[in-house]
Amino acid sequence: MRLFHIASDEEIRAGETTDVYFRRTMQVLKQKGLEGRRVVAEVTSHSLPRGWPWGILCGVEEVGKLFEGRKVDIYSLPEGTVFRPEDAWGVRVPVMVIEGPYGEFCELETPLLGLLCQASGVATMAGRLRKLAGKRLLIGFGMRRVHPALAPMVDRASYIGGVDGVSSLAGARAIGKEPMGTMPHALIIVMGDQVKAWKAFDEVVPPEVPRVALVDTYFDEKTEAIMAAEALGRKLWGVRLDTPSSRRGDMATLVREVRWELDLRGYSHVKIIVSGGISDGNLRELCEAGADGFGVGTSLSNAPTVDFALDIVEMEGRPVAKRGKLGGRKEVWRCERCLQDFVLPAGREAPTCSCGSPCAPLLQPLVREGRVVALPTVEEIRGRVLEQLEKLPPL
Repeated sequence: MRLFHIASDEEIRAGETTDVYFRRTMQVLKQKGLEGRRVVAEVTSHSLPRGWPWGILCGVEEVGKLFEGRKVDIYSLPEGTVFRPEDAWGVRVPVMVIEGPYGEFCELETPLLGLLCQASGVATMAGRLRKLAGKRLLIGFGMRRVHPALAPMVDRASYIGGVDGVSSLAGARAIGKEPMGTMPHALIIVMGDQVKAWKAFDEVVPPEVPRVALVDTYFDEKTEAIMAAEALGRKLWGVRLDTPSSRRGDMATLVREVRWELDLRGYSHVKIIVSGGISDGNLRELCEAGADGFGVGTSLSNAPTVDFALDIVEMEGRPVAKRGKLGGRKEVWRCERCLQDFVLPAGREAPTCSCGSPCAPLLQPLVREGRVVALPTVEEIRGRVLEQLEKLPPL
């Protein structure tokens, strides 16, 4: 008996998580002998959540694994590509293209979109936070706000998008890193005393783990920050402010107060980490107040999804399209200098960007005849994201 309400790998790959109308579509096509019609379909997005100017494509590796063994070819923007819904001419940008008999992927449309939509939303939020935070520390703290089965996916997407590390054990394994975190209020409450808890943590936890004291359990934040600094001295790497919303007030002011009091007493080496309610809406002011890093939870794990759609654009070599879509196979060209994209019908010559730089084709093979092409590592994907973020204008 299954303990948790999750689908198995086998169920997902078999199309058991699809919408029922795709199952009925296959029944009709098989009865009429049309399931083998060869089509080209593309994945596009009409717009991004909350008016975001760009997104980060994520979930591509899982799409490749979804289609292993299927008689299809798939081309995709590389995972970690910063994309805009439309190109320089207002044409929707295909982030992925599937070619093959329609019956080979009809029932996999729903899981395909699910894999891309949610992971891309998380990665995009992480990228926005990274763009705002600059070089400051970012840790993904979002696991208690999402189904635990999704921990590896959310943490991987967060890391690809730009966070420095993640707190969950399973998520850290997914990216090949050690988990990052501090201490909960429960440790201090069970120990019965803040100083005892901080000192016990220092005595027991391996020395390679940074000593970050949680400083808002019983007293004022700046009072507990001073207590922690005096208790651990040079061993104290940082303090974490996780003030509940009912007592938070102006968090930026709290950060400034703590920074002032620590510096005044010679503890300028102690960093200030802020968690609780961090988002792309308040991170900038906290950076300006002097925060050195952030633990980000809900805004990552519950990031708005990117609404991708899959549409057939060619059938048996002929352009086709429903209303509102452009028919025919397409190629996406990119100027790597300014990250501007240009969408043209397949087979056309490469365009030249308005900045004068040549453009290169962006869609790359992901699956060939059911075999997944070599995939980049998580570090390679993240490195590509960070390079692109450097080229984007400030948020």
